[in-house]
Amino acid sequence: MSNKKITSWERVLLARHANRPTTQHLIKTLFPDFIELHGDRLFSDDKAIIGGIAMFNNMPVTIIGVEKGITTQEKISRNFGMPHPEGYRKALRLMKQAEKFNRPVITIIDTPGAYPGIGAEERGQPYAIANNLKEMMMLKVPIITVVLGEGGSGGALAIGVGDKILMFENSIYAILSPEGFASILFKDSTRAKEAAEVMKLTAEDLFEFKIVGQ
Repeated sequence: MSNKKITSWERVLLARHANRPTTQHLIKTLFPDFIELHGDRLFSDDKAIIGGIAMFNNMPVTIIGVEKGITTQEKISRNFGMPHPEGYRKALRLMKQAEKFNRPVITIIDTPGAYPGIGAEERGQPYAIANNLKEMMMLKVPIITVVLGEGGSGGALAIGVGDKILMFENSIYAILSPEGFASILFKDSTRAKEAAEVMKLTAEDLFEFKIVGQ
């Protein structure tokens, strides 16, 4: 067995790997009685966000997660895990429902970021994200956040304000992608490997900084 340390860029590639478990896998494994709930009660049901209720250790909980999809067709239908504002509004609706019925909330993050399209902007993407941040800070039930794969930008933070934040070993959590960071800082997106090291985006880095708990 090699003792070679995995680099930050290698962690990025592992977090994005096509065969990596998705939110659906986690829900099916840990919450076999999960009942999915749909819609934001305003515009539509965003398939990039999965939400619903389940039992965990004999306790009712609300589960909310970003789903990238597994097959090509599913990835397209779930917008490659990039939620629209209606997805974040759906998430908040389920959080407020959880608060009403005193259910803890478990959120699962695996997204490159919120969808930046014109339609999403017109329907209030910045407000949806900001409002979630505000409301999650005031929610009166516990929130446990799990970073499963990619935790990208405000799109991750919009369901990532938790009392306890956990990260899978080969997951990442950052303000933007290494490619985006390299484009801004170095004016060269091909220096993404170098950017990944500078960004300190791995679970190991963030645990050391006491940003995540485990």
